[in-house]
Amino acid sequence: MPEREPPAWMWLKERLSRLKQPSVPVADPDELLAAVVKTAVVTDSAAALPADWVAAFAADGRLAVVPMPVMVGDEIYGEGEDDITETLALALASGTAVRTSRPSPGQFEQAYLAAQRRGFESVVSIHISAELSGTADAARLAAARVQIPVEVLDSRTVGMAQGMGVQSAVVAAADGQAADEVRAFAERRMSRTKVYFYVPSLEQLRRGGRIGAAASLLGTVLAIKPILAVDGGKIVPLEKVRSAGRAVARLEEIVAEDVASRPAGQSRLAVHHFGNQAEAETLALRLRDNCPDCPPAQISALPAVLAAHAGLGVLAVIVGESSTPAG
Repeated sequence: MPEREPPAWMWLKERLSRLKQPSVPVADPDELLAAVVKTAVVTDSAAALPADWVAAFAADGRLAVVPMPVMVGDEIYGEGEDDITETLALALASGTAVRTSRPSPGQFEQAYLAAQRRGFESVVSIHISAELSGTADAARLAAARVQIPVEVLDSRTVGMAQGMGVQSAVVAAADGQAADEVRAFAERRMSRTKVYFYVPSLEQLRRGGRIGAAASLLGTVLAIKPILAVDGGKIVPLEKVRSAGRAVARLEEIVAEDVASRPAGQSRLAVHHFGNQAEAETLALRLRDNCPDCPPAQISALPAVLAAHAGLGVLAVIVGESSTPAG
């Protein structure tokens, strides 16, 4: 998935790297003991974290991303394990049945046990909204099976709104905070994060049961292009617009208004797309002009588990805030 990492995220990566300390080998050379960071962070692939960011912090076990399955026809793919972007795009374009599911409790159990073997004392597990998926329930079932204490957190959001909470948790853990403090900090950050998006068609959301029939009817019968948001963990209509062009323009305005309402220099932006990268890049450029105090937005394809419901042509903007505990 094409991704661009803005300067603010590079700073975050550098900061975490400075906080790392060499791992200490234990009896089994394949199992490393975390020297300073006592709390590991686990999430699911709906968090839409940049692949290189995950690779940087998964190496020593402080972060694990459990893949969410996507079913295209009769085939099952694991997000992050299989390259399914083209397969999914073709399926959505042709009307092939696409479904998603939660990871199994066993997958989370393995992630928690891996953290325990590496010497972590606790885990904070952050997941896609329980209003949209049973993933948090699977994590809770797994948490009950292991000895290492696990704090399971329903993010009540999706995409990089969830991902920003995960990044905040990783930063707080690197600062030596206890699991309850890591969870609380991530929770506060996600409560201040907003998701706004536009889809050309509500059909995929309707099929997957992610939006009510009444809202779907508005978009189909009246040819209205709704702008949607995530509120209370659910996908809800925000505004109704008469054309695609106006919908994208209004999306920009809503984001700029949100950023302007926050402390200067604290906002962070992410832009998701699926099948329309050029449109996403154009949107990000306009947001840079309209939100001059923000670092450039990170641009990434929507994770397959979310694109399966949003459909082709989705444009989503996530507005969050700095991930520093002192911020």
